[in-house]
Parts: sequence; C-alpha cells; structure tokens
Amino acid sequence: MPTPSRLKTLLAAATLTLMNGSQALAEPPALQAELRGSGDLGVVIERATGSVALVDTTARTVLRHIEGFGDLSHASVKFTRDARYAFVFGRDGGLTKLDLLTGEIAGRIVQSGNSIGGAISQDGRFVAVGNYEPGGVKVFDVDTLELVIDVPANYEQADGNSAQAKVVGVVDVPGNIFVFSLFEAGEIWTLDMTPEAPKLTKYRNVGSMPYDALTTPNGRYYIAGLFGEDGMALLDLWNPENGVQRILPDYGQGEERLPVYKMPHLEGWAMAGNRAFFPAVGRNEVLVADTQDWSLTERIEVHGQPIFVMSRPDERQVWVTFAHPNNDRVQVIDTQSLEVIQTLEPGESILHKEFTPRGEHIWISARDSDQVVVYDTRTFEELARLPAESPSGIFFTHRAHQIGL
Repeated sequence: MPTPSRLKTLLAAATLTLMNGSQALAEPPALQAELRGSGDLGVVIERATGSVALVDTTARTVLRHIEGFGDLSHASVKFTRDARYAFVFGRDGGLTKLDLLTGEIAGRIVQSGNSIGGAISQDGRFVAVGNYEPGGVKVFDVDTLELVIDVPANYEQADGNSAQAKVVGVVDVPGNIFVFSLFEAGEIWTLDMTPEAPKLTKYRNVGSMPYDALTTPNGRYYIAGLFGEDGMALLDLWNPENGVQRILPDYGQGEERLPVYKMPHLEGWAMAGNRAFFPAVGRNEVLVADTQDWSLTERIEVHGQPIFVMSRPDERQVWVTFAHPNNDRVQVIDTQSLEVIQTLEPGESILHKEFTPRGEHIWISARDSDQVVVYDTRTFEELARLPAESPSGIFFTHRAHQIGL
C-alpha cells in the first residue's frame, strides 16, 4: 500500500496527465500536424496568386497553399541555417519569413520598391536583399527582421551625375561575406559582415551590364554574366587582390544575336568535374568552359535560348530550360559526351526546376499548365503531377547548407 507521500505524488501526476490531455485537445489544428523533418520540405512560388505551395519532396505531395506574400512575379527563396524558415524575396520589395513547420508567415516587411533576391550569411545571422528600386543592398537580422545596414549602390554616370544602380546576383560566400553586382555601373562589390563595422570593397569596370551571378560550389569564384557584351566577369575570392578577370570573351564574335525575351539565370550550379556549363545570351547554345583556366572549350546547340542550366548533384547530367517562344521543353545533356540525350515536354511555359538533394528526381514548373511535374532523372519516367497556381521557382531546404544557394 502506498505511503501518504507516495499517494500525493501519484495523485499529482494523474492530475497533470489529465490537464495535459485537455490542453492537447484544445490546441489549434496547425499544431497537431504530423511531425516531420524540415529536410523533406520545399516551397514552390505561385506567382499569379502571391502564394507559395509547401511541399514534401519525399512523399511528392503539396502540404498546403499559403497566401500573403505580395507580388511574386519574380521571386526567390533562401533558407535559414536550421532549415526551419524560408525567406521569400518579392518583386514588390517584400521580405517574408515563412515557418515551414507550421506553414504560417512568421514575419513580413516591405523594405524597398522592387527587390530581386538575396542571401543568408554563413553564420545564419543576416539576410541581405538586393534591390532594383531604389537600388542598393539592405541587410537585416534573421530573427527580428530589424535593419542592420543599408548599402546604397551609388555610382557616377558618364555625365558626372550620381545615381543608384540595380543590384543583382546577391550571394553568400565563406567568411560571412555577401557579393553582388551593380547592373548599370558595371561593378562587383563585396560586403564583409564579420567586423563590427561591415567592410565594403568595390571592383569597378568589370564589364557591361552584369545581369546575374553564381558562385562555384566551394565559394571560391564569383562569376557574373554580362548582358551588354559577350563574356563574363570572374572574381577569385581566394585571391581578391588580383581583381576581376574577364572570361569567355567574344564567344559570339561575328555572329548576330537573336532577340532576347528573357535574361538567362546563373543561380543554379552547372559544374561537372573540370567543366562549367553556362547559358549563352541571345544564342541557342550552352557554353562549356574549362575551370582550370576558364577558357571556352565547347558550344552545345540546344532547342532555344537557355535560361536555367543546372547540373544534377552527381554532375552526370545537365538539365536546360528555355526562353519564350521555345519554353515548352526541357533538354538533358550528358556531361561526358556533351550531347543532348533527352528532350521532355512537361507542359506549357517551362522555366524553373529543382533537383532533390541527391538528384534522383527533378521537379519542373509548368507555369501555364498550373502543374509541377516530377521526373526520375535516371529513367526520365514521369512520377507525379502536382497542382499549383502558375508555379515558377522551386526551392528545397537542402539549399540551406550549400554555399551560394
């Protein structure tokens, strides 16, 4: 028979259990959701409705459609270090923090008139936003969304007047550094967030109209595409004192460019061994460079003007999507033979795609078909079609742990 003190303990425990049970029944439905790891999650931008689809990449399902993100006509996403939160950068200057586990917006500010993307620092403390209007970069605290530093993109025009440039190609690199390009100015800047007073370094005359950029997977090279001329601008971040080098110059010398309906994008990695794959501006070609000296080695003829050129995580394939009016297909290039080995037709208005973390599947947005199509990358078998409202960008949480993505 229990002692009086033991009896009191048992009664207290029973009462606590009953209370907890009552509280569990009273909790809102959102908190009773099935437990899942954030590594299985991703978001699909639904540009027409200012919403995102929260998806499970293993189950290949849409978990929820979430509204309230503003203008997503050109939107991108970055994930926090713990892969719990997604920061959505909207075209209306909105910076929205989404809790992936609850499926609810955890914070939102409108920090400019027009923004084009951003990055999260290596230590996970800062989120930087690149702005078209009024230009410049703003850096915010990831937890509070409080402004940390405002960096205007001021430059001197040919007539001697000062103006602000559109900022593009914002990426994070090792050392808590953000790197970005100034479109009208033809400059690349680095912003070191390590010191108490962030340090800004400017590289001028890098080429005409840098329109987007990428970093190599190890964070060493920052490469900006040039819209105003053939070629690219490369900054070696291991040896920044050497300044910016021009690579792939005059790859279209003597040729007439086709009309450019959409600027190519460079955010996705397209590296395979000692080769880098780039979209050619105004040409139906994918360019191949030797990463040992960044010389042009091959030009692969493809279906249209490439927009996204991305390598599968194992670097065995490169998948290519195209600009209007040839944006009805996806082509796959074998990285050994450098030949197109497959052409797929997932639907209407194909641009954006994303590999699962190990590359066994690829998710592709068919914007005007209101679907996301999932393929097996080995067999090219279609695995699923998921409903989405005018889907565009697709972003999975494994990006949280990769440099520059």
